[in-house]
Amino acid sequence: MMETLSGILHATWLIILVVLFFNFMIFVHELGHFLAGKWRGAYIDRFQIWFGKPLWKKKIGGVQWGIGWIPAGGFVSLPQLESMEGIEGRADVPDGLKPLKPLDKVIIAAAGPLFSLLLAYAFAVVVWVAGNPETQPIAPQVGYVAPGSPAERAGILAGDTILAVDGKPVSQWTGRLEGVRELIALSEGERIRLTISRPGQQQPITIESDYELPQKKWWQRQGMRRMGFMPASPALIGEVHPNSPAALAGLKSGQRITAVNGQPVYSPMAVLAASEKGEPMQLTVVAADGTELQLSVQPRIPDNWQGLPGATPLLGFSWQAEPVRVTMEHPSPQQQVNLSLQWMYDTLKKICAPGSSVKMEHLSGPVGIGNYIYRMMEAGEGIGWRLALWFAVVLNVNLAVLNILPLPVVDGGHVTLGIIEMLRGKPVSGRFLEWIMTAFIFLLFAFFIYVTFKDVGDMIGGTSAPPDLPAPIFRAQ
Repeated sequence: MMETLSGILHATWLIILVVLFFNFMIFVHELGHFLAGKWRGAYIDRFQIWFGKPLWKKKIGGVQWGIGWIPAGGFVSLPQLESMEGIEGRADVPDGLKPLKPLDKVIIAAAGPLFSLLLAYAFAVVVWVAGNPETQPIAPQVGYVAPGSPAERAGILAGDTILAVDGKPVSQWTGRLEGVRELIALSEGERIRLTISRPGQQQPITIESDYELPQKKWWQRQGMRRMGFMPASPALIGEVHPNSPAALAGLKSGQRITAVNGQPVYSPMAVLAASEKGEPMQLTVVAADGTELQLSVQPRIPDNWQGLPGATPLLGFSWQAEPVRVTMEHPSPQQQVNLSLQWMYDTLKKICAPGSSVKMEHLSGPVGIGNYIYRMMEAGEGIGWRLALWFAVVLNVNLAVLNILPLPVVDGGHVTLGIIEMLRGKPVSGRFLEWIMTAFIFLLFAFFIYVTFKDVGDMIGGTSAPPDLPAPIFRAQ
């Protein structure tokens, strides 16, 4: 009972931290508009975090401060800029309010993205000093190939080492859009070309393969491309169950299985796949002192699994995971910002590429981003907050760039209108501008609802899971 209550309180605290984290970034962005507006002598009606009718509001120094009921974004109401009533509501404009100069409009509009970028650099300095956690890279060696998968059809074998994907060299299985998994997921076209080093062959070989997309429910995002193989990892034996086939055969915790029926083992999955057949197995096992043993074992279904759906023969032991080694990297603030810009460019490029499986639906809204930060903060002590700070650099760079794009409603649209006004000597037609703003507001909120729906769908899930089975029990025979 106490553990359940503690878990609920912990989860609640993390959710509060995530909400505060988001609101702080929004506040700093809008603070840029607010301070620039004060500097340029603009009339400021409201400063609100989140959209919609305020749940809380208070007037301070002639400005109404508030929190809206739609948990997304925020705004500073500046009536002397272009009308934003579709999002901000009608402003209380005093009589005789003079229009702003075009340069003032440009400065005020650009201040929000500038403050987001400055906040990204501030977070980056903290990451530079405190460190960014990095786990030991997983080698790009294939450990297991699923039967019937695209990888098997293409002729990829366990033990192969992947050197390049579509001509791009790889040195790890996953990581920062440069690993095997990411390059396959982000590949373009109908075929994926892998350059492989195979044991026993002197020269690298090239294999072309198709791919598969995981089946998802209609309310979830489409799965990313995959080929049906897994990275190599040692088959280390953990706890051995009493009276199990493994115990009777003499298998012990800490031993490593290196071969099954004479075939090299590069992943625990190979041992599991062989044991599920229920046929006698000849195992090559290496003890902790390096001694090699040959052991025979007959898998069987646990006694308490008899007749249960999903029950398969087992050897009767758990797997021992390798310890995860975490190091602290200290990239400079500029390196972090540059990498964030590169990720953003690569993502948008893949969305626009006609041969890519990456679509607009794969972008996340506040719910998805919040869930991602929540899972980061669940990491071990001293790790979670560092990961969240690193991600904050990425988020604020994205916020700055997206807001400075020359699109209606966003800050870049106001900057563009201010520049046009300076060149023309007069503002853009109010009726035309109102039509454009209204249309873009509709598209913006439609997209927000769409990605939020997908965010929630991914969190709920819906993929059929295998039936839960009790802990296996083997009785003495």
